[in-house]
Amino acid sequence: MGPTSIELWGYFPAILLILVILFLFAALRILREYERGVVFLLGRFYRVKGPGLVIIIPFIQQMVRVDLRTIVMDVPTQDVISRDNVSVKVNAVIYFRVIEPQPAIIQVENYLDATSQLAQTTLRSVLGQHELDEMLASREILNRDIQKILDQHTDCWGIKVSNVEIKHVDLDESMIRAIARQAEAERARRAKVIHADGEMQASQKLLEAAQTLSQQPEAIQLRYLQTLTEIAGDKSNTIVFPLPVELMTQLLKNASRQS
Repeated sequence: MGPTSIELWGYFPAILLILVILFLFAALRILREYERGVVFLLGRFYRVKGPGLVIIIPFIQQMVRVDLRTIVMDVPTQDVISRDNVSVKVNAVIYFRVIEPQPAIIQVENYLDATSQLAQTTLRSVLGQHELDEMLASREILNRDIQKILDQHTDCWGIKVSNVEIKHVDLDESMIRAIARQAEAERARRAKVIHADGEMQASQKLLEAAQTLSQQPEAIQLRYLQTLTEIAGDKSNTIVFPLPVELMTQLLKNASRQS
């Protein structure tokens, strides 16, 4: 014999309890401190909820989780042709986070992929406007330019790009050798310029010293005697030196005064 209606009513509380548990399991969501939930009611935007315990009406409301933490994303290596027609491979890393969950879900299909693609095209566009020397020596300026452009384009998505860092600028072997030769030539040029500046300064000092000695004949004699003292300090046995006319003239004057 089949179960009677009374026996079926006896299973009703158990069935109702199971349905309530399933409803609660589908309706209750827990969002962490760094998460927000974008809730849609019958397909239309309703509100942003979280963090903490969130209740969602099953089949009527849907929720999309959004992470508000800073995301670190590697930009794949890009082939870039600089303004001086040098081909290089450049990769970078960007730091961004979602500050407005609603437009991040509604305004763009996948904000992670969209930000990555935008970063790649912006990297090629910005670096292509600069020469190779600027890529190697002015990375901070290029980082700020790329970050500013990305931040402007992602603002309507509710995304804030906080930083961009160019990691590597890879060159081929021929370009590395050319840069090494250029650096060597630059160092040689600087050495010659420094040597020429030193010669110029030394000649100016010698000219000033000669002008000072010419105004004081006694100073010339003292300098002559100092030179003799330096020569006498050598280990040579014989010293031959000329007698300056000025010294002879001064000696004759002194002799005439004494007579």
